Amino acid sequence: MIRVAAVADVHCGVDSAGRFRPHYEHLPEQADLFLIAGDLTRRGLADEALVMARELEDVAARVPTFAVLGNHDYHCDDQAIVAKVFDAAGIQVLEGESDTVEIDGHRVGVAGVKGFGGGFAGACGTEFGEPEMKAFVGHTRKVAGWLETSLLELATRDVADVRIALMHYSPVEATLRGERPEIYPFLGSYLLAEAVDRAGADLVVHGHAHGGSEKGVTPGGVHVRNVALPVINHAYNVYELGQQ
Repeated sequence: MIRVAAVADVHCGVDSAGRFRPHYEHLPEQADLFLIAGDLTRRGLADEALVMARELEDVAARVPTFAVLGNHDYHCDDQAIVAKVFDAAGIQVLEGESDTVEIDGHRVGVAGVKGFGGGFAGACGTEFGEPEMKAFVGHTRKVAGWLETSLLELATRDVADVRIALMHYSPVEATLRGERPEIYPFLGSYLLAEAVDRAGADLVVHGHAHGGSEKGVTPGGVHVRNVALPVINHAYNVYELGQQ
């Protein structure tokens, strides 16, 4: 059994020192892996990332920790610096990449992308019309392709017994329920679910939808969990994988 702790949308600011660390103190006793599904910072400032990195450094030293960035982490266009700050603290930031860790005799692979919007079947954007619209949906298609490739590499190289897709935006409508339907296209895209279903995964973890719901499933049957802090209302949730 593999215990996966996960959270998203902590929105750490420069005034958040000491706010999160106590809540992670016992995480290593409760989980084997820690996933953060984006929006670690409020505005994507390097100083905010430094504060959050210090809040996470103890747990990251004891438990493999992976993250993707979210839209807030991109706001100031310093996302590369933000990612380097977290990487230096032992929090591996993934974007179109994957990595594996050994847990209790199992090889666990994590593939991560930020993702993007566009909407869902029957109410989605298409790559048609103005250049801006083509770029919007085209970006989602591109990052979904990165995710699919990363998951497939974990499978075809036979390097992972368990595969987890980590993203910020949602791949399904179910975990958005509670949000206004009008903003669904800005909260996720069906293209992400298609990538997961084609490549295969054991779990999808995302955030971003603060007013959404925790549980969903892709059309192909992969469990999806929205771990945005306002949704789970805990410092993190723990999910168990690999039970017989």
